[in-house]
Amino acid sequence: MRWAVGVLDENGVASPRADAEILLGHVLDVGRGELQRLLLMGTELSDDAVREFAGLVARRAERVPLQHLTGTAPFRHLELAVGPGVFVPRPETEQVAQVAVDAARAAVEAAGRAVVVDLCTGSGAIALAVATEVPGTVVHAVELDSDAHAWAARNVAGVREATGAVVRLVRGDARRALAGPPEGGGLDGACDVVVSNPPYVPPDAVPRDPEVAGHDPAVALYGLGADGLEVPRGVTAAAARLLRPGGVYVMEHAEVQAAAARAMVADTGAFADVRTLADLTGRDRMVVARRTDDGSVGPAGPDRSDERGRMAP
Repeated sequence: MRWAVGVLDENGVASPRADAEILLGHVLDVGRGELQRLLLMGTELSDDAVREFAGLVARRAERVPLQHLTGTAPFRHLELAVGPGVFVPRPETEQVAQVAVDAARAAVEAAGRAVVVDLCTGSGAIALAVATEVPGTVVHAVELDSDAHAWAARNVAGVREATGAVVRLVRGDARRALAGPPEGGGLDGACDVVVSNPPYVPPDAVPRDPEVAGHDPAVALYGLGADGLEVPRGVTAAAARLLRPGGVYVMEHAEVQAAAARAMVADTGAFADVRTLADLTGRDRMVVARRTDDGSVGPAGPDRSDERGRMAP
């Protein structure tokens, strides 16, 4: 363990001790508590375990994401399958999911059910969090990329079998998916919540972490356009189309995009109460708004650039 921590530290891994323990626990198939007991006892490793552990440490030192090495990523109460070809869910997105959970729960309390759409679902993290935490919710998860869709399908199948959560995975463009009236099989004007963690990184803002720059798929990172908000604009237009009057929209963005994201949502004229909320580290990381009560798309609403705080139910 001392050797592994030293190797990871020398190669710039931010949390060398924690990563080494996770990798060794993965090799031994034990939880962290049992691993600590084995470490305290000075337990000898088998030759096979040593070789496997050394190989994983070497790959982590090359800045291969920890989640790719273990094959899983935690998200809220879930353990999701991840690997090459899908964006690894981040802790900061858990707060985006929380806003969607709160809004879905309020809809269930008011009407007995909720319809939620997760656009650009990736691994299915947000969709599965909402579906498992809010009984009475039907979640439609939309993903275009074939690799990410395959990972989402794997996660949806596993969670559905374990919990009975209702998630309907859709392969399609987030900007046009589920279009049409409910009587024709679409969801326009029928959704209580639309949530999204779309690609939003500007083209000139290459991520600093090698794990992100070298391993997260570009299609999940870069939002196109000079400001990185071209894809989010399409997602926002889709949310305006899908939401019922009073429905809630929440979208993750970069901290530096807070004002631009509010303006983007307000300029549609389809939303009221446009505001920025922070993630668990206090950084401005999501825009939240409510579909206008009459469901119309009219003149742009006011710039709510100084507003912060949680949306009321």
